[in-house]
Amino acid sequence: MSPDSLMPKNCNIPCIKARCSSCSLRELCLPVGLDEQEVRALDHLVNQRHKIRRGEHLHRAGLSFHSLHVVRSGFFKTYVLQEDGREQVTGFHMPGEVLGLDAISADTHTCNAVALEDSEVCEIPFAKLEGIGRTIPSLMHHFHKIMSREIVRDRGMLMLGGMKAGERLVAFLLNLSHRFAKRGYSPLDFNLRMTREEIGSYLGLKLETISRALSRLQEDGLINVDNKRIRLNDIDHLRRQYGSSSYE
Repeated sequence: MSPDSLMPKNCNIPCIKARCSSCSLRELCLPVGLDEQEVRALDHLVNQRHKIRRGEHLHRAGLSFHSLHVVRSGFFKTYVLQEDGREQVTGFHMPGEVLGLDAISADTHTCNAVALEDSEVCEIPFAKLEGIGRTIPSLMHHFHKIMSREIVRDRGMLMLGGMKAGERLVAFLLNLSHRFAKRGYSPLDFNLRMTREEIGSYLGLKLETISRALSRLQEDGLINVDNKRIRLNDIDHLRRQYGSSSYE
């Protein structure tokens, strides 16, 4: 199976040149910490961008693994299908984050990745990444840090299982706030790209529980909710009461 066969057939997939050396996300992505010469070398590795429309899949569980993808713009959800056909959301991914790390060990994707809004990704052929990593050790060092960050995030999700519903939701909102801030966006005022059902699936909570928890936080004056827009009114209080966003 070719790398292109992983992409949805009805997706707009122009062969657009992607240059790490001029990318605004370079401090969040693989090239972080590399010198200019090493970054320019990556321009020959990450040489395509793919547009994924809202609702289209970047990859599906069970397909052969060929490439990692870095979110350049937009937002993605990863999920697995349970035996009864229900979706179990496993993560949400925003610009600068890497999709496909789950497939490295088995050479097969273990989850589905779907765009929650019109998005664009940079494709990184994994075989080429390994090759260039032998000549740029700092690249592989950073790649290992990315994998370690994913492990920390998974561990954080396990910790959420011992929290009450409201605590889980606040931890999730603080995590989003921290990640938005790293990208230069407001940590206090942001739009949720996912539905309440998807948040509930990710946190292991029912839709009704998510709605009640949001209402309670708003009644307490800690947040404002306007459809998908969230305003954190007292982020310091939220951090003191529910903990920091350390599970990023």
